[in-house]
Amino acid sequence: MTITPTPFDAAVALVQDGRLVEAEAIMVRELDAVTARHGAGTPAWASAQCDLGNVLLNADQLGRAVDCYRAAVSVSPRDHPDLHKDHLTYRSNLGLALRLAGRLDEAEAELRAGLAAREAFYGREHAGYAFGLEPLAELLLSRGDVAGARPVAEEMVTNLWDNGHERVAVALALRAEIARAGDPRAEAFTDADRLPGPVLEQLANAVRRRIADGEPRVYQGLVRDLVRLLEAQLGPDHPATLGALSSLANLGRDTGDQAGRVEAIQRVQAAYDRLGRPEDALMAAMGLALAHGEAGDTEAGLRAYASAHERAVRLGRPEPVSQVLRNWGLALQEADRPHEAEPCLRDAVRIATTGADYELLGRGRIALGLFLQHQNRLPEARTVIEEGLAVLDPVHPDAMIGRSHLGAVLEGRTCGCGDMRATLADAFREFVLSKLPPDLLADLRVRVADGDFKIDVELNREPAPQELDHLNRVVSAAYAEFRRRLVA
Repeated sequence: MTITPTPFDAAVALVQDGRLVEAEAIMVRELDAVTARHGAGTPAWASAQCDLGNVLLNADQLGRAVDCYRAAVSVSPRDHPDLHKDHLTYRSNLGLALRLAGRLDEAEAELRAGLAAREAFYGREHAGYAFGLEPLAELLLSRGDVAGARPVAEEMVTNLWDNGHERVAVALALRAEIARAGDPRAEAFTDADRLPGPVLEQLANAVRRRIADGEPRVYQGLVRDLVRLLEAQLGPDHPATLGALSSLANLGRDTGDQAGRVEAIQRVQAAYDRLGRPEDALMAAMGLALAHGEAGDTEAGLRAYASAHERAVRLGRPEPVSQVLRNWGLALQEADRPHEAEPCLRDAVRIATTGADYELLGRGRIALGLFLQHQNRLPEARTVIEEGLAVLDPVHPDAMIGRSHLGAVLEGRTCGCGDMRATLADAFREFVLSKLPPDLLADLRVRVADGDFKIDVELNREPAPQELDHLNRVVSAAYAEFRRRLVA
């Protein structure tokens, strides 16, 4: 049986591939089609608005996502009784988008209204009510109202536990963060040892997903407790345990606990060796080399790279060998050992040309080109950097670094880079132009001023309405994409 993906399925796949403009275009067309078929203000229209909002949310276009969710919420279940459950979802999504946009007062008002609607529809003991408690607890935590968040989280956990709902794992992760935010010594995972293995794995995944939005030092203690729990319940080599150890290593980097970071990576590498997973063990070995270097133990880092190179060679494929050599060469350059660094960097490029990973080849060329620049071999550096740029996506971080350094090379400078803001503006411009009809714009000027991108558009002809809409979507996507890089 052939299953045709829905427009939303196709859009989600594009979002996962980083093709946000195309994903949004699919959902805009779908919304237009639904509006033409069913009319605005109908349940189908509300559903399409929500789907578009989901895509915009994933593209960091929060203001537009809020508008879509608000449109979906405007379709009242009083007029469409079958819409009740979906309407509750739309309200939750609206509250989430408002919270992420920093509009916390509006978010709290929407979430409390949504919770009241859930109580009226489901009753307080139903799991559907707990789904409204979760985003409210999140919102209160983000406001720093730990005292207000704690009873909401406790009620959520109790509800889902009593209902035997597997989402209790997510609730336990949120409750643990709230508990630790109020008291660093609080018990984090009360009753978690009673969870069956699959739900315990979900708890581990939920904790790891929350790390990006939490305070690293709060989560460092949480993840240490999580590792002990997982080792006791699932064993030291279980994927959930290894994932938690990897998160602990990352938190060690974020908090400056380099010794804890090194220890966590060593435990991961040993587990992969026991499991007979050489490629994963290689990635851990490279992480260990980087950790030693960032801890200031240069010699230990270089020894780890030598060990990683031996592991990569045993795999028998060019890509991992090239990757290790590139990183090893950069470490040698950082250690002021250029005569050892250059052979590594050149071999990384040479070996990458025998593989099929053009991104790896481009990154290797950029690394070699920057090395040559710093050695005052500017003509050679220019050639190698240009060759690297030729195979990298223009918005790849290494491509932007390469373009910036190429500007310095063309100016005859051996160190430093060009104006990174100008480089980002050029990349912004290329991103937009690559996604528009070639005859639409006569000129597009992009600059950075007052901490943001400023654009001036000169049209070559009168655009059709759909072309103008597409232009606006592309520019919005470019803002969302490049503002993150500008801040970084």
